[in-house]
Amino acid sequence: MKRRIAILGSTGSIGVQTLDVIRMHSDNFVAEILVAGTNVDLLIRQAREFVPNIVIISDEKKYTLLKEALADLPIKVYAGNDAIAQIVTSDSIDMVLTAMVGFAGLLPTLNAIKAKKAVALANKETLVVAGDLITQAAIAAQVAVIPVDSEHSAIFQCLVGEPENAVEKIYLTASGGPFRGKNIEFLKNVTKHDALKHPNWSMGAKITIDSASMMNKGLEAIEAKWLFGINPEQIDVVVHPQSIVHSAVQFIDGSVKAQIGLPDMKLPIQYALGFPERLYSSMKRFSFFDYPNLTFEKPDFETFKCLKIAFDALNRGGNAACIMNAANEIAVEAFLNDKIRFLEIAYLIEKTIQNTQYLPKPSLNDYIESDSEARRKATQLIKIFNI
Repeated sequence: MKRRIAILGSTGSIGVQTLDVIRMHSDNFVAEILVAGTNVDLLIRQAREFVPNIVIISDEKKYTLLKEALADLPIKVYAGNDAIAQIVTSDSIDMVLTAMVGFAGLLPTLNAIKAKKAVALANKETLVVAGDLITQAAIAAQVAVIPVDSEHSAIFQCLVGEPENAVEKIYLTASGGPFRGKNIEFLKNVTKHDALKHPNWSMGAKITIDSASMMNKGLEAIEAKWLFGINPEQIDVVVHPQSIVHSAVQFIDGSVKAQIGLPDMKLPIQYALGFPERLYSSMKRFSFFDYPNLTFEKPDFETFKCLKIAFDALNRGGNAACIMNAANEIAVEAFLNDKIRFLEIAYLIEKTIQNTQYLPKPSLNDYIESDSEARRKATQLIKIFNI
């Protein structure tokens, strides 16, 4: 039986590469549901190629265009966030791949888990915002949450076959982004075009900026806490500019297992879709002789303040990471729209955290309200401080 996949965020970088994997393994997978945010043109092209059972566009203004473009095909067409949150419970799907950007992925992921759907998680913000709720729901529903991020996929692969209590430490590797080794003076004048030039990975704009600020690694540290049930002090970040060692696990006997490979997101995507089976791939193979020198460095917490902010939120718990994530989404959008400078991303996040109510034990509604409040505060701060 083919595994029927719902792709939330099919027009983004992860979604497009997921469809590449499905295209390569059409005997194993079928794109059952495609969900996009605003890119209706690409969604139409995807729908006409893969002919899914259902397509959804979250931007309701583009529903009519989508509906008319697919009128000659047997595809159900819906629009809006409510439709997305509901469709993940459909009996026609076996796995939900959540690749929606930001906070928007939380409710669909939670609903999919409660409906006992296997989840391939590429939306790190879901666990950053409400990791406690997601992990509790997954345990209650006995549902597998398989990470798609290359780093968390690497850790997941290293842990297969290992007892849960054997982990002493995990090492999250980071490329260092386009500004590795630069100082604050240099960063004062960088542009969004500079920040969007990632040296190793091809990703969407938001995650690329997060990589440049190293917030992405901070988000991954928070995500790792919930995915693997470890404490903050068990998580180390290691800058590894070659992006060959995707992450590693140190066990209580001192042994270290690492997962290595070329930087290609289709590898962890394919692993997540096919788990527990490893499927053949024709993708380029890694050669040790092409990489005779692999290097590792300590991260610069002083220059890249977003990384420190994220670890502070991780240690504080409660809704701190939710507030941070919301502020970061506003800050990155503002930076991409030339409203703030690169170093002001961290400044805006810090000020938003200071001005938003902290809750030590939030409920789902608390998370939703905290997210909204933090976005309002961050937007106001941009105007107040004229940044």
